[in-house]
Parts: sequence; C-alpha cells; structure tokens
Amino acid sequence: MPGGGRTGLGAGAHGSTRRARFTPPVTVRARRPPNRPPRRTVRDRAPAQTFPGTGSVRCACLTPILTGHHIVGPCPAPRCPRRPEPRNQGGSTPVPTYDFTRRARRPSDPDVVVVGAGLAGLAAARALTGQGLTVQLLESSDRIGGRTATRELDGFRLDDGNHLLNTAFPELRHALDLDRLDLRPLAPGVLVHSAGRRYRAGDPQLTTARQAATRAPLGSPLDKARLGSWLARLAATPATRIQARPETTTARALTGHGLAPRTVDGFLRPLLSALLGDPALGTSSRIAELVLRCYARGRLCLPAGGIAAVPAQLAAALPAGTVRTGVQVTAIAADGVETARHGRIGAQAVLVATDARSAVDLLPGLRLPDFHPVTTFYHAADRAPLSEAVLLLDADRPGGHPPLVSHSLVLSELHPSYAPSGQALIATTVLGRRSFDAGGPAGLEPAVRAKLAELYGTSTRGWQFLSVRHVPDALPAMPPPHNPRRPVRVLAGLYVAGDHRDTSTVQGALVSGRRAAQAVLRDLGLPADARAAEAAA
Repeated sequence: MPGGGRTGLGAGAHGSTRRARFTPPVTVRARRPPNRPPRRTVRDRAPAQTFPGTGSVRCACLTPILTGHHIVGPCPAPRCPRRPEPRNQGGSTPVPTYDFTRRARRPSDPDVVVVGAGLAGLAAARALTGQGLTVQLLESSDRIGGRTATRELDGFRLDDGNHLLNTAFPELRHALDLDRLDLRPLAPGVLVHSAGRRYRAGDPQLTTARQAATRAPLGSPLDKARLGSWLARLAATPATRIQARPETTTARALTGHGLAPRTVDGFLRPLLSALLGDPALGTSSRIAELVLRCYARGRLCLPAGGIAAVPAQLAAALPAGTVRTGVQVTAIAADGVETARHGRIGAQAVLVATDARSAVDLLPGLRLPDFHPVTTFYHAADRAPLSEAVLLLDADRPGGHPPLVSHSLVLSELHPSYAPSGQALIATTVLGRRSFDAGGPAGLEPAVRAKLAELYGTSTRGWQFLSVRHVPDALPAMPPPHNPRRPVRVLAGLYVAGDHRDTSTVQGALVSGRRAAQAVLRDLGLPADARAAEAAA
C-alpha cells in the first residue's frame, strides 16, 4: 500500500523499528468568489459574554441571537445590520462585545425609552434625566405607579396590595423627599392575637430589660430578653455581612437562633409572614433578616395621601412630557420599541421596567418567578375598633396551617384623610392562594368578617363591606438561593429593572431602577452615580 509503512499502524503491523511519522491531511479550500469579503472565523470573533438570568433574545431583525445564558455570536441572518463593536484598545472600561447597528433616529426620538411607569421605571427615568438624557417613559395603562396604586371610593382612600414602607429603607431616603411625602408612622411594635387574647410585642424602641418585663406570652423574661438582644444585634449588623451568611428558608432559620418556640410562633412567624407576604415562610433567610433589620432600625409607615403618593412624587421630578400613558409596547430592540398604535419610537437604549410577567413577554429569555398573591378587604365602621394605627397580627395556626387573616390595620387612625368624617376604614390582608367560588374573592368576605370580630374583640355585623382587591402576582417569590442584585444589563442597549431583579419591596424596586439607569449611563459613556446600592430588603 502506498505510504502504508509511514503510518503508526503500518509500523506496528510489520514490526518496523523506524519511528512512525504522521503526515497531516491536505485541506482543500474552496475558492472564494471575487469581490466577496473574507469570511470571519471563530478566532476572529470577540469572545461571547455571559449574562446570568437571561435567555433567548432576538435581534432587531427578529433572529434569535442569545440562547440560554450566552451570546452565541453575530446575528446569523443574512444582510442583518448587526455587527460586532470594535474592541477596547487600552481603555479601562470594556467595550460591549456586540451591539445593534443603530437605525436612523428621528429628531423627536428620545435618548432612552423606559417601558413601564412603576416605581422601578420612574426611579430609572429620574436618574437618566438627571444626567441630561431625554427619556420617554411609556405606560400601557391610564395611570402611573404599577402595583403601588390608591383608589378613591365614596370618600375612602384604598391602597392596592400589601404596602408598608419603612423609614429604614435606604433607597427611600435617597430617592424621595420624606418630609414632602408626609409619612405617618404606625404605633411602635405590633399587636398579636393568639389563643383568644391580644398582646403587644416587638417594640424595638424598648430596652432589653423593658422587653423582658412585658406581659406578652412569649416565654420567660429571659426568652423575651433574648429576643430583644437578638433584634438589637441584627439592627447593628451590616447588611453586607447578612448577605454573606449561609442561606436557607426563613421557616428553617427561625429555629436556629436559640429563641424559644413561643417567641417564634407568637411574634416572629406572624410578623415575617406579614412583612414578606409569604405565609409559608419559604423566603430566603437572608432576605428575612434584612427585613427584620429594617424593622428594628426604623418605623413602619404609610404616606398620608396613600401609597400612590410615592410614584406621584417621583413623576413630579421628571421633565414635562416624559411620561406617556396609554402606550402599549408590543416589541423591543436595542435601538427602539414598536407600539400598538403609536408606531416605532427609536432610542439609543431601551429599559424594560414592567412587572415580571410583562417583562418575560417582552424578553422571553428572562426567568419568570413564582408569586405570592395578596387579597385585601376594606370595611367601613361607624367607630374605630382600635384607637391607634397598629399592625394587628393573627398568630393562631389551626391544624398547623397559616391563618385566614394575616394582618389588619385601622387606616383612618393613621390619618383622617383615609376615611370620611365620622367613619373608620379597616384594611385586612389575606395571603396565599385561595380557592374562590363563583363569587370570586368577595366570597371570602363573611369568613373574613367573622375572623375580624374575633381579632378586634368587637361585633362586626354593622360594618360595611367596601371593596376587595385580589392581586395574584403581587410579590415575586424569593426562595433560596436568592440573588438580590440580579443582572439588569441584557445587552448593550437593552436593560431590565423591577422588584423581580432585586427584592420584592419598594426598596428593591427603587434600587433596581437606579442600577439599570447606571448601566445605561456607563454604556453611553456618561458619568454614573458610583454610590453602591445598599444591600437592604
């Protein structure tokens, strides 16, 4: 056989002592037609970038360019305007590997389009306009605020959802003028109902000795002192240290702090269920400790004008014409958006700041989290069942299951403007998924009314049922492991924000909006606020 003795196989077969030599195969390259540019090889391409938490994203020509967690290369579609960006030559800031070639922009096009006028979108728009960029904030509904909404009904002020602010939220102080917001604090501590009696617990303003002397049935005086000492240590612990601790579910973590079972079941479990909106306490233990840290450092509160005062103040700081309601965005790209009735709006960057479900519709590669539903019942009474605005918790767990009513609050005692003169407004929250009959959430009202009579220790027969609001996607779930700083940059020119990228709180929504705005500013070569987002719930 020609050349047979020169291969390793031939040498071994014939017993030759000569060292075999390998002859590389000859590669025949196809002749390139004239006037065609050289084909780019894999070696010529810039390495793919990784963006955790993203998935399949389409190019401006609707061709998939992002699969799983990796950009797979330039758009494979022929004649697509998408081209690699030049590499950074010696600069300290890396240039994004890929970007869309920008289409021609009209003079009326903004620098940035923000989709969604909730808290995250408003916070992002404020940060961007503060650096001199023109922004169009597009909202599909007829109002701003997203899930932070307040409705007026016959002189009553009804907040949608499970909203409680905390003066210890760092981003609240950074993004808002709290004096103008006119925050009204709840009474210190909480009122807990358990086994037919009510007691006050968890006042962080009390010293450890005074907490040990309270009459709350939370164990021995030593057990109460341990609770006060633990909350004080938690308040003094840096948030970064809490985020570095081992992570498990909140329910499991509550048994590992050396606290008495009566302390856990009679105070911590119902309090965290109310603050997290999670009756099963499957939330990350780190998030729970961050929430308790804020509880121990600040005061629970609400604006005198309702929760809608928060987005209203953010919107008031934007230039005139920034917010456009009634604009439905149907498709997005890195250089603009398509709308249902207003045509295409071009931009240098697009920031999606909708709720998690809407964000997944626009960016199919994003992970859709689970949600904690929240149902809020509103009742009116001729006389307030309590003379103070204190959070009333139900600590009873019939059959080991969470109670029907998580917590209740007499809002008219917080501020008189919540109800007409001579009337009291009671807001009651039911957590978790419920099986509604043909009457919907309102079918639970008789059971809720009966439970309120037990909790408040008064007759509720004369109470007027005003309204019920059921929000199935109220709070994105945060099971362990939970990253409270999920990436907000999908591609150069395409960004995402919302409480689903951070924590399921007002704090998380505001922080995510600012983080996304900083990513936009960095990619556009503009100065960004270098202040690190404080890691709080």
